[in-house]
Amino acid sequence: MLFNLIPANILAPAAAIFTPCLCALLLRLFSGRLPKDHGREFAVDGEKSAGKIRGAGIVFVISFIICGLVFIPISLEYGLYYALIFLGMLSGYLDDRSEKPWGEYKKGAIDLLISAGTAAAFVYFNRELTDISLFGLKLHIPTVVFGVICAVLVWMLINAVNCTDGIDGFSSTLACVSFVSLAAVIIMRGGDKSAASMVAIMALSLIPYLWKNAEPSTMMMGDAGSRALGLLMAILVMKTGNILLVVPLCLVICLDGLMGIAKVSIRRFLRIRNFMEGIRTPLHDHARKNKGWSNTQVIYRFCMLQILVSLVTLLLMR
Repeated sequence: MLFNLIPANILAPAAAIFTPCLCALLLRLFSGRLPKDHGREFAVDGEKSAGKIRGAGIVFVISFIICGLVFIPISLEYGLYYALIFLGMLSGYLDDRSEKPWGEYKKGAIDLLISAGTAAAFVYFNRELTDISLFGLKLHIPTVVFGVICAVLVWMLINAVNCTDGIDGFSSTLACVSFVSLAAVIIMRGGDKSAASMVAIMALSLIPYLWKNAEPSTMMMGDAGSRALGLLMAILVMKTGNILLVVPLCLVICLDGLMGIAKVSIRRFLRIRNFMEGIRTPLHDHARKNKGWSNTQVIYRFCMLQILVSLVTLLLMR
């Protein structure tokens, strides 16, 4: 195991240097082989993304997995998580490369299978974390029921992060705010340090990508990146020991990403045609088109809101 060969006193500095350097090198080597975006038909300013490199998520996710295996103690549980994150990334990348975008039902079914696998792996290795805390009370949930709830949670976060990916630098920056918040809870509760370490490795892997994704961007992560980020976020939520913390610590991502899914689903299946009539989804498009916010204002304001909610939550927990 490479982790055991690296002296403890240089492990963190080595990870801090090696991880972004590896991602930057892979981006340089493979950027010419990544697909190009065709523009987004219904998104605000979607035509501006046409011609940009798409699917860069495959690079920073592979960098994350390699460096995670090198710098974080590996176990069967975490090996399964890396494999599932890779599969989530791969399904997104194949969609990014496809000349004809995959249908929503096909993508939803694949996401559901990956979500079920992730939930099953978590429940199997973390039986002590299958309760739900609410207002200081612990609610015991039968294992099978908890597994189903976790599968739904994973599916929701995969799609929530995917739906927030519409502004240069927005989705990944907002995801990092939630990652750090979740890692803080895990550390405060004396939880699994490997889960918190995954946040550091992912953040370091994202640095070279965000350098290229800053507005005006030259590359986008595509579904390859957003699906992997959502899956990692779900794993961290479950590792906190209270899945209800997804509400405050991933609040902005959930609101921005899931309101659009709720809007479409209710209109389609419940036939309520005027549901959320005056609200454009995702919410970052509502802020840009209906409120006149610039991209920079959306990024800063949405991130500041999540930081505020996360800080209040952490202070209350203390």
